[in-house]
Amino acid sequence: MSKRFAEHSQFDLSEVNKEVLKKWDENSVFAKSMTEREGCPSFVFFEGPPSANGMPGIHHVMARSIKDIFCRYKTMKGFQVKRKAGWDTHGLPVELGVEKALGITKEDIGKKITVAEYNAACRKDVMKFTKEWEDLTHKMGYWVDMNDPYITYDNRYIETLWWLLKQLYKKGLLYKGYTIQPYSPAAGTGLSSHELNQPGCYRDVKDTTVVAQFLMKNPKPEMSAWGTPYFIAWTTTPWTLPSNTALCVGPKIDYVAVQSYNAYTGEPITVVLAKALLNTHFNPKAAEIALEDYKPGDKLVPFKVVAEYKGTDLVGMEYEQLIPWVNPGEGAFRVIPGDYVTTEDGTGIVHIAPTFGADDALVAKNAGVPPLQLINKKGELRPMVDLTGKFYTLDELDESFVNQSVNVELYKEYAGRFVKNAYDPTLTEKDESLDVSICMMMKASNKAFKIEKHVHNYPHCWRTDKPVLYYPLDSWFIRSTACKERMMELNKTINWKPESTGTGRFGKWLENLNDWNLSRSRYWGTPLPIWRTEDNSEEICIESVEELYNEIEKSVAAGLMASNPYKEKGFVPGEYNQDNYEKIDLHRPYVDDIILVSKEGKPMKRELDLIDVWFDSGAMPYAQIHYPFENKELLDSNQVYPADFIAEGVDQTRGWFFTLHAIATMVFDSVSYKAVISNGLVLDKNGNKMSKRLGNAVDPFSTIEKYGSDPLRWYMITNSSPWDNLKFDVEGIEEVRRKFFGTLYNTYSFFALYANVDGFEYKEADVPVAERPEIDRWILSVLNSLVKEVDSCYNDYEPTKAGRLISDFVNDNLSNWYVRLNRKRFWGGGYSQDKLSAYQTLYTCLETVAKLMAPIAPFYADKLYMDLIAATGRDTVVSVHLAKFPVCNSSLIDAALEARMQMAQDVTSMVLALRRKVNIKVRQPLQCIMIPVSDEAQRTHIEAVKSLIINEVNVKEINFVDGTAGILVKKVKCDFKKLGPKFGKQMKAVAAAVGELPQEAIAELEKNGRYILSLTDGDAVIEAADVEIISEDIPGWLVANEGKLTVALEVTVTEELRREGIARELVNRIQNIRKSSGFEITDKIRIRLSKNQETDDAVNEYNSYICNQVLGVSLELVDEVKDGTELNFDDFSLFVSVIKE
Repeated sequence: MSKRFAEHSQFDLSEVNKEVLKKWDENSVFAKSMTEREGCPSFVFFEGPPSANGMPGIHHVMARSIKDIFCRYKTMKGFQVKRKAGWDTHGLPVELGVEKALGITKEDIGKKITVAEYNAACRKDVMKFTKEWEDLTHKMGYWVDMNDPYITYDNRYIETLWWLLKQLYKKGLLYKGYTIQPYSPAAGTGLSSHELNQPGCYRDVKDTTVVAQFLMKNPKPEMSAWGTPYFIAWTTTPWTLPSNTALCVGPKIDYVAVQSYNAYTGEPITVVLAKALLNTHFNPKAAEIALEDYKPGDKLVPFKVVAEYKGTDLVGMEYEQLIPWVNPGEGAFRVIPGDYVTTEDGTGIVHIAPTFGADDALVAKNAGVPPLQLINKKGELRPMVDLTGKFYTLDELDESFVNQSVNVELYKEYAGRFVKNAYDPTLTEKDESLDVSICMMMKASNKAFKIEKHVHNYPHCWRTDKPVLYYPLDSWFIRSTACKERMMELNKTINWKPESTGTGRFGKWLENLNDWNLSRSRYWGTPLPIWRTEDNSEEICIESVEELYNEIEKSVAAGLMASNPYKEKGFVPGEYNQDNYEKIDLHRPYVDDIILVSKEGKPMKRELDLIDVWFDSGAMPYAQIHYPFENKELLDSNQVYPADFIAEGVDQTRGWFFTLHAIATMVFDSVSYKAVISNGLVLDKNGNKMSKRLGNAVDPFSTIEKYGSDPLRWYMITNSSPWDNLKFDVEGIEEVRRKFFGTLYNTYSFFALYANVDGFEYKEADVPVAERPEIDRWILSVLNSLVKEVDSCYNDYEPTKAGRLISDFVNDNLSNWYVRLNRKRFWGGGYSQDKLSAYQTLYTCLETVAKLMAPIAPFYADKLYMDLIAATGRDTVVSVHLAKFPVCNSSLIDAALEARMQMAQDVTSMVLALRRKVNIKVRQPLQCIMIPVSDEAQRTHIEAVKSLIINEVNVKEINFVDGTAGILVKKVKCDFKKLGPKFGKQMKAVAAAVGELPQEAIAELEKNGRYILSLTDGDAVIEAADVEIISEDIPGWLVANEGKLTVALEVTVTEELRREGIARELVNRIQNIRKSSGFEITDKIRIRLSKNQETDDAVNEYNSYICNQVLGVSLELVDEVKDGTELNFDDFSLFVSVIKE
């Protein structure tokens, strides 16, 4: 029995989605995509691990589509592409979510809930939405192995992390330091600089700022001649002023002493500040006012400069403590030098609080200035602010320290206050902040020169959205700065998409790299594998569970541990199977219970820190295969490393992309990935960030259920480049479904309908291309050009360009041009070579398009391809995704033919636009189009497609006229945006001259692309690209321009043309009745038409033509048509009866 092309009664891409998914699952197509490529070259892909403690969103469809596209493409190109899924299971997102769910804070862990119970809750919570992630991944067609994912909390994964850390340790790249670090009180942990530089972390905030007055102790004579002498310094964080211990000046900066008044108190003062900032703090209009003329409350405060100094002249001068709550000890409250001081803002004098700024700490230490520190009940030296973000309360401090160093009466009013309202759960932004309270206290005591609100950029925690502090912390660091140059060098070898991210956002980040703060003072994460003696004299860094096992054995032998817990649980070192490793747990608190013995016999306890969760994900190339304990040869031989391609959101530029690159460089002196797409954000249609709170989030599950995955993927990929932000609009999905997929579906349906009628199965030999009609040779030429361009786009990680090229081909060339112009070849006549050529050509186009689109739209492409090959047997694969990607046959590309046909399409498009302008349908013939030719090549191209254009636009003739004949009147308009910068003051004269150009000059401009204007102040050369040349309409004609092409359409409808137009309109109406009546395409009909003076002449003249077009055996004009269909025209109506023969 003859095979048939499947014909579908409805176009439902959601059902196609489900049908194809079922087929993939039943035939294990994803698995086959790897097993059938066994022995082929590998294309290495790394999957960035999401966290399953949150629901996936529409932006994940975008990110996963990008990754899927290139893996599918490379599979079709003959590569084996393994894709291992992963889960990011540690870190702040998980911990904060669990704390919120349990109604606890970090401080409650170990008190209200044990560490073991807390970590067990994290382990469970982190996989909470695994099913939803797997469901979305499956439904959207993202092929990635979720049956055997890498999981970052797995003990084997952690073991690889320990091994990597040991390599850094052996290279001297792992060290401990007490430094000022970004710290998140809300999260209860320090942060690395790459976490602080996630998108959106730095935000504009409006804070209360103060210019403080620091009372001089030993002023120079001219400083004490008028009022009270002060240094003035500005700060955006008034809460740090109680911790001030120094003022810093730029040694080479010029400073001035200024006599004036305090604007709040009216008291006379002499202040010192940078000369360059004098007019920032003193109104120049007040310079001429005598000091003696000032009255308290005057808006203009007079001032007088009485001396100038270099910064070095001020160094060593002393001042009184600004806010004397705590005595920091000897050596404080001096002016010190610092090269980093600028005069960009402030006063040119920097307030130094060494406990809350890295630069402050450095210059103070160099100058021998002590930090202001408190002593807590444990005897520890601490800054004035505790780890929750509040000033220490008096009962939290050492009693003898309070007695000796704290002014209780002054301090007690502020003790326990949070330094930012965001840290205090009882306060809102509307409540008075500590900054405001301190400023008001200073204002009342004549210590504030100026208080004002100031908008500045301030860092926030990437997980809590709350402000960070800069805080002194004992932290472990990776000395990434030691490898900075090499990282920059290797980065230049990576193919960044877009390139600007690699050189800009990422490249600049590397240039300004800081050492990596690895420590996290949390509970759920990878423990730092370092054990130390109490006096820090000895330490060991563990690189494997086997090493730890052996070290425990030593500890047991030394009597420091009663037994080896790993041995008791039956763990066998060196056996790397899952069952063996699940017997133990390398997390806290269990790993904290292990006491090791030093070489000197001292007990060693583990450093309680966890490591930065970004190290977890950055180590995935190695940890996912348990390197080097397993699969060592695979990685060392570059079979699974580095990645040929990775992709994630732009927020990973300084996250996963950085940590991958940093670990690879420092441990392996290699890149971790060769190409990377950094995709942009998915915003709502108005450009706003999506969120549930705003109600503008789009649910990916319901969207896929309604539209299917293909239109969603196609829309997201073709709407804008992956690295640009996408303004997501559901209407865009519907437009893609209708315009692209609907057009392709209709094209296939047309083909299948007639192929089944004629029994076409592609069993005949190919009609030689040279023997095919020109229109077939043209579409095959365009098709092979498309294959070449799309292949190049995919290969260069440009999916948007690829998708748009495919869309344009299907819509403009295949459907709107080839199929529309060739319908009659499929409709009628015998099974001739011409018809066979048409079938083979259209089939080839459909089969090729299915393959080209498969990476972006995997479901419909598979459906289309399988429908095609099921009838022809031209391929035996079970899915298009196992087929070979099309190869361009360059011998079929005819550039001249494509140029000619493009000319025909351009002329047609312009003429149809002119018809629409005056509402004349294409079915209404017109007499003539006139084309002024600009050169012989243009004329030759149009001549070659003249008959095609005549048929397409329904005119009787095309007339060519010389472009300089003067039949068409043209004028030139200046593009001021282009010409303005070029001619400047000459522009007015140029515009006038251009507006008066004669027709001969315009013709010369069109022909040569440039023209020289002779102006009174010299010649001016204008380029054709800098102006717009317009042809004016002439009576009875409409004129259109596009580049060098001009078309004039005669729009006068003669009586003869009107009759032919009515005949064509009747053909169209009768054809529609045939379709709506459900007639087969081969059914013959009888037609009865009511008489009407408007149409009778046309029907009589074109009776045979109408019958031939609609398969009519007769067409009668009758006085009355009973039970007929009414046909409405502009000014009259007819009735028609169509009866099947």
